[in-house]
Amino acid sequence: MPDPTDAGPGPSQPAPQIPDPSSGLPISPTPVRQLQAPDLQACLALDGAALGGFWSESQWRSELEGAGRLCLGIDAANSGAPAGLVAVACGWLVVDELHITVLAVHPAGRRRGLGRQLLEALLAGARARGALHATLEVASDNQAALALYGACAFETAGTRRGYYRSGQDALIQWKRIAATASGSLESGAR
Repeated sequence: MPDPTDAGPGPSQPAPQIPDPSSGLPISPTPVRQLQAPDLQACLALDGAALGGFWSESQWRSELEGAGRLCLGIDAANSGAPAGLVAVACGWLVVDELHITVLAVHPAGRRRGLGRQLLEALLAGARARGALHATLEVASDNQAALALYGACAFETAGTRRGYYRSGQDALIQWKRIAATASGSLESGAR
């Protein structure tokens, strides 16, 4: 993982153009990097584009600055500028558990493996810090996210009725991320 103190160039850099998915041009992401407080505006912009402005500025600030939090991102090709943020994944470490709070990819960057790349990096970072399990909530009708989480061995453990502002239900998903004695990962719901 890159040096977490490397925040890249300042926000005054212009945002890179993200190829249109229909163009057939792949996005070549820069490596996954630790996000920090200077990435706040880029996170807000990505949240707006990918999630319709789901989180407030204070919620993002808490994610980026809070103790026990992992917040990772991928910039668009050839740009380390926060304005080039194309994907983000964050989670809280609570005792031996990673609670994944957000995984978002810019609409123009979807279906290129960026979400999976970030999810795997987030799980690896949590495991390196002692996490044994990971959990998240996902909208019950978000088929793309459910497919990703299923491919990464998350299992549905329950439902939170009316969890989202819209009244929509969330599925609670779990995964065991601890290494076994043989070094392979155990998976499955807790």
